[in-house]
Amino acid sequence: MVPKGAVIPRYERLKKNRKLVKIWQFRYIYLFILPAILWFLVFAYYPMYGILIAFKDYKFNLGILGSPWAGFKYFEQFLNDSSFYDVLRNTLSISALKLIFGFPAPLVLALMLNGIMHKKIKRVFQTISYLPHFVSWVVVVTLLQKILSPNVGLINDIRYQMGLDPIFFMGKPELFYPLVIISDIWKGVGWGSIIYLAALTNIDPHLYEAAEIDGAGRWSKLFKITLPSLTPTIGILLIFSLSGILNAGFDQIWLMQSPATLSVSEILDTYVLKTGLQQGQLAYSTAIGLFKSAISLLLIVVVNKVSKRVSDVSLW
Repeated sequence: MVPKGAVIPRYERLKKNRKLVKIWQFRYIYLFILPAILWFLVFAYYPMYGILIAFKDYKFNLGILGSPWAGFKYFEQFLNDSSFYDVLRNTLSISALKLIFGFPAPLVLALMLNGIMHKKIKRVFQTISYLPHFVSWVVVVTLLQKILSPNVGLINDIRYQMGLDPIFFMGKPELFYPLVIISDIWKGVGWGSIIYLAALTNIDPHLYEAAEIDGAGRWSKLFKITLPSLTPTIGILLIFSLSGILNAGFDQIWLMQSPATLSVSEILDTYVLKTGLQQGQLAYSTAIGLFKSAISLLLIVVVNKVSKRVSDVSLW
């Protein structure tokens, strides 16, 4: 801060004027991004005010500011809850399986599509792989239920024709994780491959030509040119995936969940919804949500730092 009455040096005034001129010069661009800024302020930053509920004995008649402070009471309650370890185990299990099987799937698909030389055939396969992304989880889970239904499902109809007993696939805990992973890959693999396909187009074709002159085969070019060129993209996406490991996919899990599979399907997000809206424990559910967000923030910072030190790939 400049003291009152002090003379601002000329170069400082020029510097400030230059900034104002630049802002005025690009005023239409700032005006263009104004709706996005307002959206984030209203729907992302303003709701953070509700975080206070996690530290208060929230009463509807007193409001957020009027409710008495509770400190870390609800955080301790969650950590001491008998459901804590089960919910955390289920969340990490589903997220880890999605990371192991789902993360490489878009890369593999992108490499396969990139290998198709005929442009029209390539576009057809790309379009087909993208379409499931635009289908809501409500439709996807409904299709699963219809196909796997023990009464009218296609799979069980085939089993019945073969003289086998029907299986209630959606109600078996041991089949819940495979169904979650398969449906998640089917829905997201095409959309996830877009980033890799864009990165593949930036690889200098002269590298492949030089490799062919040196006698390199398809696999040599893949492991010595393609994958090393994709390393920064893979690294950034892996950081995002690891930082969101506590997000097991609320929409999918909530719709696929049933009383029979509750022991393996109860994750943090569904637990928060049930305790908050169904049981009315708003302060407790807010504390769980804040706990999850804090862990996710810590993970993204740690993973980013480790990635920067190991492979020089980082978000910042």
